[in-house]
Amino acid sequence: MSEPTTLAALLADGDWHSGPVLARALGVSRAAISARVAELREVGLDIYSVAGRGYRLRTRVELLDGPRIRAGLSAGIAAALDDLLVLERVDSTNAELARRVDGATRACLAEYQSAGRGRSQRSWASPFAANLYLSVARTVQPSRAPMGALSLAVGVRVAQALAALGATGIALKWPNDLWAGDAKLGGILIEHRGEFGASARLIVGLGLNIAMQPDQAGAIDQPWTRLADHCPALPERNHLASAMLEAVLGAVIAFETDGFAPFAARWADYDLTRDRAVRVLEANGERRGIARGIGADGALQVEIDGQLTRLYSGDVSLRVAS
Repeated sequence: MSEPTTLAALLADGDWHSGPVLARALGVSRAAISARVAELREVGLDIYSVAGRGYRLRTRVELLDGPRIRAGLSAGIAAALDDLLVLERVDSTNAELARRVDGATRACLAEYQSAGRGRSQRSWASPFAANLYLSVARTVQPSRAPMGALSLAVGVRVAQALAALGATGIALKWPNDLWAGDAKLGGILIEHRGEFGASARLIVGLGLNIAMQPDQAGAIDQPWTRLADHCPALPERNHLASAMLEAVLGAVIAFETDGFAPFAARWADYDLTRDRAVRVLEANGERRGIARGIGADGALQVEIDGQLTRLYSGDVSLRVAS
């Protein structure tokens, strides 16, 4: 059964559409069209309206398409993926997958998140169809590597995939940030449930800035950037979605099978902070040191007062020192 047509889908081509035509297509009143236009503006779509002509988007928008995304996956990843959800709106893609408890390997993408979040419950700016919001859920068996290293493994695969798509200056900031140039491009959020030594239910979220405008960024409190500024030929959004889903699910499967070891050396290729001065922010204050790469278990190694200190992702936040 096909998904119902939405106002965003009707406007996505960037052409003018009259209010009466839109109302007939959706089976609603003209007043309802005006209300829905206002809602779409609230979530980040720039919609022009002109009396006698109707409504149009500022620019054409490529909406996410489940069959196209699945068709772009390799045979192995497609076979491992039991279900693919593509939603217009959701509170968060991680939360949507957490509500589904059947144990399936499932991915969820959304055009808009009303309550997107990053690490430590920080709000994640999620304007409509401007970025990529992706989560993958999978039940995994105990890994030989600490679960805290999974965000590093996912980061490596995502960075490699972005570089293969032509993105330049891609880097990884321990433990879960994607950077391009000197600003944040995206982030990874890992959530899991399960007992030590038993299977665990993993949810891996990826937020990636693609073409977000400054007025859509909300209250982001650190330098940010977008893929459009680091990719000479920005890939189609559905092609990008396929590549990111391939990278995330592929990293989870490889981590479950082989642990973190295959990813450790590759992390060094993208390590933003290695041999740079950093600030370590902890509950009881701040320390400064020099980042010295990661250990075999994914711990960050920082030289502080001549001593090598190992830091774990649950304990601290990391900043590049100015």
